[in-house]
Amino acid sequence: MNDKFMNTYKRTGLILEKGKGATLWDKNGKEYIDFTAGIGVNSLGHGNPALVKAIADQAANLIHCSNYFLTDISITLTEELCQAAGFDRAFFCNSGAEANEGLVKIARKYGSDKHPDKNKVLTLIGSFHGRTIAMVTATGQEKFHKFFGPFTPGFGYVPVGDIAALDKALDDRTCAFLFEPIQGEGGVLPLDAAYLRQAQKLCKERDILFAADEVQTGVGRTGALLACMKMGLEPDLVSLAKGLAGGVPIGAVLAKGACADTLQPGDHGTTFGGNPLAAAAAHVALGQICKPEFLAQVERKGEKIRKAIQSWKNPLVKQVRGMGLMIGAAVSIPPGDVVSACRERGLLVLTAGEDTVRLLPPLVIRDDEIDRGLAVLKSALDTLAAHG
Repeated sequence: MNDKFMNTYKRTGLILEKGKGATLWDKNGKEYIDFTAGIGVNSLGHGNPALVKAIADQAANLIHCSNYFLTDISITLTEELCQAAGFDRAFFCNSGAEANEGLVKIARKYGSDKHPDKNKVLTLIGSFHGRTIAMVTATGQEKFHKFFGPFTPGFGYVPVGDIAALDKALDDRTCAFLFEPIQGEGGVLPLDAAYLRQAQKLCKERDILFAADEVQTGVGRTGALLACMKMGLEPDLVSLAKGLAGGVPIGAVLAKGACADTLQPGDHGTTFGGNPLAAAAAHVALGQICKPEFLAQVERKGEKIRKAIQSWKNPLVKQVRGMGLMIGAAVSIPPGDVVSACRERGLLVLTAGEDTVRLLPPLVIRDDEIDRGLAVLKSALDTLAAHG
């Protein structure tokens, strides 16, 4: 293993070389079914012909230009995304953490325009919003609040599902309530839609922005363009990233209503965000993902996986949860043991939270790939259960 990388990951030692659809091969030619999609990024799988062509064609024409100028593809993408998601304006950046940073800047300027002290952002205990200093602070998990202080002031945390606690915390200093519809890194924990609708009502009544972090749940992952759409929610702000460009780095903040015009020239910016290469890739990804029949297949495939795991009645599996192709299986052993056993057998899966095996396959995964992956997962769980 190359010792020049900073030691920020517990790397497996696996060196991947190529992929097709939801199948990957390492440098030794061993084949793996991919239930990770680069942690929810490779929405169209590996080697998608339309995506490859769009990237190659755009690279041959114009890879990057300053945001002082426009390109046809960036205009097209912005119009498509705003129309599909039901928002008024978009800001493009390069990652989920950057998207959440932009979202918080909009919220704080929106609040401070009304009162200088209206700058607090509330998040939920168990949440995850990114790795920058501000987003580590926004993350409602104590294990992330170490080593990097002093942390950014102006954030508060409330328990999931406790509407009374939220009601009390949404005070005159609060400018936004930021939530994940499904807490991904926290353990693939879907939030109760009724709770979120109550939260939305409280925010609307108090002129507090209702903001959804859909970095992991968005762009078709749950069987809808936005998970909020499935839950009957209408956020003022949404952050997106991961699968938006099928693997090319991109992030976005979407805004509607009064907060859509909050940022003015000089308030925010980016060097690489919304570049023509990323825009071309995102245009292709959105074009495929937004089709109703595509989203229906995501829903069907996710239900197939969840029902299959439940039907095994493996004693190690405590609960199966999720939405669409964002699936978590809570287990009674360290989830890393399941990840290792699957990898040895030719399946790549993830962990989340303290006890969860997380499955985020490409949205285009075929049924035969699902079946092969599930067979490996069952074999791994059965073997681990037999050995106690």
